[in-house]
Parts: sequence; structure tokens; C-alpha cells
Amino acid sequence: MLHSTLALSLLLIAVTSNLAMAIKKEKRAPQTLSRGWGDEITWVQTYEEGLYQAKKSNKPLMVIHHLEDCQYCQALKKAFAENEEIQEMAQNNFIMLNLMHETTDKNLSPDGQYVPRIMFVDPSLTVRADITGRYSNRLYTYEPQDMMFRKCPFAVLLCISHCKKPDTPHPDHLCFRIH
Repeated sequence: MLHSTLALSLLLIAVTSNLAMAIKKEKRAPQTLSRGWGDEITWVQTYEEGLYQAKKSNKPLMVIHHLEDCQYCQALKKAFAENEEIQEMAQNNFIMLNLMHETTDKNLSPDGQYVPRIMFVDPSLTVRADITGRYSNRLYTYEPQDMMFRKCPFAVLLCISHCKKPDTPHPDHLCFRIH
């Protein structure tokens, strides 16, 4: 009797344990690397990893510099995370990195170290200093209204990099939606 009870208890523990593991696998925990910028986006951990992935995948790297206690960063993050087109484009067309600290690469702070700042590195590992926001004193800062899809600077980058003639986009290309 004691032997049967022990065997039944072990069986019950094994079944419960397997069920708990199956339930855990179904739930997708938010990615901590997103820091609220988009949990469905695959984020790289370091600038070096981002450069490697950009070259390997032939996709541009987007580097978002921000701070948690910056009200402008929080507003930009909210606009970025809530825009489904931006989220889809970020996931499918870019290697994504968000940093809460400065990188040692001076090319990523050509006009100073401020936040929020978004910089782009193309697959040839060239920092795209020509893709700027609207401010002359902070060239790489963006505001929530800049996340409107047609105005979005990285949508323009995709158009430039994917189309042979950006002024006459093909209807199947992403940039057709921009023009």
C-alpha cells in the first residue's frame, strides 16, 4: 500500500511538472532588452553585436540612445512603441539596439551626447550622418510626431537603400507607402 501511494505521488508530481513547463513555454515573457520600445522586436545586446548582425544580414542598424528618467525619451518611446507600422518595419528591416549609456564610437555622437538620439549604421558599417532630424543643434533627435510613418527618417533610409530609383518607387516596395 505504501509502495502504491509513493508511486502514485511520483506520477502526480511528474505530470504536474510537465504541465507547468508546457504552460510556461506558451507564455512569451517580454524581452528585457526592449526596455519598452517594442517587445515583439528582436533587440541586440551590444553595439558590437549590432554591427556584426548588420553586416551579416545586410540590414541597417538602428541605435536608439535614451534614458529612463528623460521625459522626451519617454514620449518618443511611447510613440515608437504604439505605432504598428514602425514596429513592423523595425522588426523586419533593421537590426535594433537601444542604449541607456554612451558608446565609445565617436561616430555615434558627431554633434554631442544627448538623448533621445537615433543613429543609423548601414550594412557596410558606415554611420549615416546624413539622416537627421529637424533640429540644427541636435541633428539626431526626434520627437513623437516624427514617428508618423511618412515622415519617419528610417522609412526614408529603407527607401534609399532598397530602391534603385527612390523618386519612382515600385508599388510592391515599402517605400511606395512613403511617397
